Amino acid sequence: MGLDSRPLSTLHERSSYEVADFEVPTGREEEWRFTPLRRLRNLHKGAEALGKVIVEFDAAPEVKVERVGRDDPRLGRAYTPGDRASAQAWASFTEATVVTVPKEAVASVPTVLRLRGEDAGQAAYGHTTVIVEPFGQATVVLDHRGSATYADNVEFVVGDGARLSVISLQDWDDDAVHLSHQHARLSRDARFTSFVVSLGGDVVRLAPTVSYDAPGGDAELYGVYFVDAGQHLEHRLLVDHTVPHCRSRVDYRGALQGTDAHAVWIGDVIIRAEGEGTDTYEYNRNLVLSDGTRVDSVPNLEILTGEVVGAGHASASGRLDDEHLFYLQARGISHDEARRMVVRGFLGQLIERIEVPEVRDQVITAIEAELDR
Repeated sequence: MGLDSRPLSTLHERSSYEVADFEVPTGREEEWRFTPLRRLRNLHKGAEALGKVIVEFDAAPEVKVERVGRDDPRLGRAYTPGDRASAQAWASFTEATVVTVPKEAVASVPTVLRLRGEDAGQAAYGHTTVIVEPFGQATVVLDHRGSATYADNVEFVVGDGARLSVISLQDWDDDAVHLSHQHARLSRDARFTSFVVSLGGDVVRLAPTVSYDAPGGDAELYGVYFVDAGQHLEHRLLVDHTVPHCRSRVDYRGALQGTDAHAVWIGDVIIRAEGEGTDTYEYNRNLVLSDGTRVDSVPNLEILTGEVVGAGHASASGRLDDEHLFYLQARGISHDEARRMVVRGFLGQLIERIEVPEVRDQVITAIEAELDR
């Protein structure tokens, strides 16, 4: 498959399944200028697939999970790679995971995919496709752990009137590198909820994107991240409103502590001329807990029609409020516990939206451990 002539956005103009259609990034490109390329272990250059990430799963009784070859016709239906690393992942995987929620089926429990890396010394590639047929409903958890150098593509096909909630947890070991594109394509009156939690890894760069096939689509994208010393966590979102009367909401929050902790959040929303009646808002907030950290937060809103219900964006980054800490300490609470309470409140407003109790508790425990460092 060659270069796709349809522009994904004026911000992301190129999409192709062919690696050769993309030049090797140099770091001067807008989409790569924040990413530490030297730490990617050549994933962006086409490192040979000598490693492996093991995939295990617990499927809901109503849901079918399969491991398939790369020639399965269900793969690549929803997403065309938009950069060289994504195209390399498409070209390099040997097996893919396909999750299918049948028409009108309502999953009684979450379907959990566990991806485990065992060796960061060798590159590995993967692909996951989740298909929710019309009026189906399901929750899918993607749980990433272990040590790996890993690039993958994940596509979500959400049918007419279907509902899909996805929780993507990045709790890698400290030496892991992970580049991932996660794309959702929504049909008429489909609803998609994504919750990204990024905690572990040396370099993690995720690109959650959404497109719409018909009116009535509704996407909510939430994210929580905690960045430690020397760690690079990057989230690059794109919501592409191509049809009328669709809705999107984006809310990502992060906390940073330690020297050279680096958080990057790029939020791109485009409302095309055909996207009349769009209702969208995106928000990013960052809480800085110590000196020596860096935050790059860039919201972009591109509107090509004047007929919108609402469109807005906001970004804010700042240190712990001394007045909040003083107020709590004046009531007998220690400085460390006051600091914990502020961070819990800041991130907890989103964490409480995680609808799987086991995952929610796991995230709370992990953040408590981060605050203990």
